[in-house]
Amino acid sequence: MRVLVIHGPNLNLLGDREPEIYGTQSLDDVNDLIETSADDLGLKVTCAQYNGEGQIVDALHGARSTADAVVINPGAYAHYSYAIADAIKSIGIPTIEVHLSNIHARDEFRRTSVTAAACLGTVCGFGPQSYVLALHAAAKILRK
Repeated sequence: MRVLVIHGPNLNLLGDREPEIYGTQSLDDVNDLIETSADDLGLKVTCAQYNGEGQIVDALHGARSTADAVVINPGAYAHYSYAIADAIKSIGIPTIEVHLSNIHARDEFRRTSVTAAACLGTVCGFGPQSYVLALHAAAKILRK
């Protein structure tokens, strides 16, 4: 059971970027947590981070031949990227959206995710544990 984890724009700055919202763990720390959790669940995980919308679309397209599920944190693209939403819909792979912060408790524009509608579900507001919860969901879905 292979899971591709896609981190979107600015997540490479975790630990430095607005720690009061996103926490103090670096992206490497988050990836370590993801990899440990994936191992515990019997998942093979690949983590990648992209700042560009087109890069994320390309990674989603590539997942068709390399992954059984996708966990994606589209970052700010969640709020306006119909290209990413369309890519998620087109690949036919179970996809779960993740956000570190509770997007529903933030700025008005962050409360709507156009990419979430293309996903099976969304986990938000639990910091890095949001990824762990999404991996649990992916494992359950893939075992059915």
